[in-house]
Amino acid sequence: MTQSATAPRPAYGLIALLAGLSMLGPFAIDTFFPAFPAIAGALSATPFQMQQTLSLYLVAYALMALLHGGVSDALGRRPVILVSMAIFTLASIGCALSQTIEQLLAFRVLQGLSAGAGVIVGRAIVRDCFEGARAQRVMSGISMIFGIAPALAPIIGGYLLVLGWRASFWFLVLLAVGLLLACWRLLPETLPADARKPLDARQLSRGYLHMLKHGRFVLLCFAGGFNFAALFLYISSAPAFVLDILKLNELQFGAFFVPTISGMVIGSFVSGRMAGRVQPRSGLKLAYALMLIAGVSNILYTQSVVQVQWPWAVLPIALTAFGVAIAFPLLTIACMDLFPDRRGGVSSLQMFLSLLVNATIAGLVAPLVHQSARSLAIGSMLLTVAGMILYVHARSAIPKTAAAGPA
Repeated sequence: MTQSATAPRPAYGLIALLAGLSMLGPFAIDTFFPAFPAIAGALSATPFQMQQTLSLYLVAYALMALLHGGVSDALGRRPVILVSMAIFTLASIGCALSQTIEQLLAFRVLQGLSAGAGVIVGRAIVRDCFEGARAQRVMSGISMIFGIAPALAPIIGGYLLVLGWRASFWFLVLLAVGLLLACWRLLPETLPADARKPLDARQLSRGYLHMLKHGRFVLLCFAGGFNFAALFLYISSAPAFVLDILKLNELQFGAFFVPTISGMVIGSFVSGRMAGRVQPRSGLKLAYALMLIAGVSNILYTQSVVQVQWPWAVLPIALTAFGVAIAFPLLTIACMDLFPDRRGGVSSLQMFLSLLVNATIAGLVAPLVHQSARSLAIGSMLLTVAGMILYVHARSAIPKTAAAGPA
């Protein structure tokens, strides 16, 4: 293991802090889902406008993702995270105080511009500090803790509704302030000054163009993006899926999110246990086999019944999440290892390409299919197949035999 001189020993505190930062994005997406009807009524918003509270957030998140990693390669990891957490705090206050849907959308964009720093720069910090199987274990550990957020967020949001829809955003304010203070006191700088790149927009652009010309890198990024999109189609459709399709209420979002995110957490744990024991390509074969089984089962179930029921409608989604979580650390590390001198930039570009897919899913695809369990199942399966095809064309970038690295 190579570990920065400034990184704490043992690294459990750093891992927990990075996991907390990675949870901010999911909380910003999922906490206010149960409040969708209340927000629409209070701000006279149409269903399309409410869907844009998610898609515009993701577009802003994706665009800023191009800068977070590259700027951290130039200025260091710590200042980028601190400034972004401060901006997210102010944006969340703006959301809580919004009086019109236009104001809410504007502050959601500002949230999106700042929320991604923790997870994007956090990935670069992991690769700064760890190598080999240890990097996979750390990435998987962060994914396990990260996975708790989408399960907890809508449950918390449902109970916060008793205080009004604005309470969800005040909760995000408190969460952001807590993370900001924790980072100020505990987050080390893991990129030495002599390893930093000049902050030059033209050089940053050339670096991204160089990465985009690497066909296998782009395919791996989109493979991961389409993998998660198969799951995100359901997450972005959660208000319709839970309230309209499953016929549950605002306090029962956990019936969807807890099994689904449990699949992701368990998959992350399994991926971590596989590190150093199972070769990356074998791990990815397993992941895609599970995702395909889940997709086929989902289609068969939704085609065989008139009204889908819990838990049968949710179990295939949980299995998809399980497979996605096994594949994610392997694909992320493979992307970073293609450009080891620009890990922050790699993390940014990988996130940007993935979010382009997810923003399209949230803004264009989900509104077309979220009223039908059958349409959701077919759409999710098509996204899984697309991710698998992209991976198959890029798998030569992943060595057949990976060095285990120190534990």
